[in-house]
Amino acid sequence: MKRTIDAPLVPVILSGGSGTRLWPMSRVETPKQFLPLVTRFSLLQETLQRARGVGPFVRRPLIVCNEAHRFLVAEQARAISIEPQAIVLEPAGRNTAPAVAVGALLAASSSQDPLLLVLPADHVLLDAAAFAAAVKVGIEAARDGHLVTFGVVPDKPETGYGYIARGDDRGGWFGVERFVEKPDPRTAQSYVDSGRYYWNSGMFLFSASAFLRELEAHSPAMVGPCKRAVAEAAVDADFTRLSAAFLESPSNSIDYAVMEKTERAAVVPLAAGWSDVGSWPALHDVLPKDADGNVAVGDVLLERCTRSYFASSSRTVAAIGLDEVVVVETKDAVLVMARDQAQDVKKIVEALKKREKR
Repeated sequence: MKRTIDAPLVPVILSGGSGTRLWPMSRVETPKQFLPLVTRFSLLQETLQRARGVGPFVRRPLIVCNEAHRFLVAEQARAISIEPQAIVLEPAGRNTAPAVAVGALLAASSSQDPLLLVLPADHVLLDAAAFAAAVKVGIEAARDGHLVTFGVVPDKPETGYGYIARGDDRGGWFGVERFVEKPDPRTAQSYVDSGRYYWNSGMFLFSASAFLRELEAHSPAMVGPCKRAVAEAAVDADFTRLSAAFLESPSNSIDYAVMEKTERAAVVPLAAGWSDVGSWPALHDVLPKDADGNVAVGDVLLERCTRSYFASSSRTVAAIGLDEVVVVETKDAVLVMARDQAQDVKKIVEALKKREKR
């Protein structure tokens, strides 16, 4: 089948995440998407470059973020010679569905029913060529009116992700049979063994009109506030400030608001070294390791340590005889934990908030 490769595409980059599970490096003022955790570029910069690299038909991106990060976003985009169509500022976060709705409305106002490539700003994809190929397959489904999600081909029975069960083969992409919540270990193993389930990546591709039509059908309470927020937005140089009408929208994800309800959902398999780097062990998994399975970032000395992550920002970190741990040093905090306790970092962050520390 001939692949469509010349459709105009507008990346919509969602940069509202807080990245609390990567404390103490990820902070309120500089969450993980602004940090160079894998390469010399930040995760946001990697995402912008990945989208640009899909092909010459890619238009300038829309970036949705909050007011506090507007200059970080502008500065990091400028540093890699990317000029966004707009940096869209939310008065407060309302989850991904309203963010994408305003992106769709803004993109449609400057182009005739564009295709939107929706990407979180804080994910890792190690194989840019495989990603570009998957997007080109997704374009075919999106131009046919489908709402495409990218399903990561699982390489282990991960319990921290939702899954997508594929339906009929449409020639490189599939209908969606169902979305399923995060499974227990036994169920996750059965999903991997079946070969029919993918991790839910949170990346999407659809036309602006198809998304807004399905949003109106399944979550109509979002549409009016988002339209008013865009119509009443204030444009200030690089920034588009949504009006307070945005706060009237219900807060919900794309998955719950649209994708799990629509009959037009499609999934494109993706095997590109994807990770949402949602924890220190997840970051360890995507980085190069020494012969003992350790990742060492910065001024680190190790003796008889295995399968661990060590990072130093300002001082020497030395470790002896440690297995499967995470040690992260910054100028004002040190985290030491067992790898299998990564989900509890949020508890530390909550405790610090009560002590008025970030």
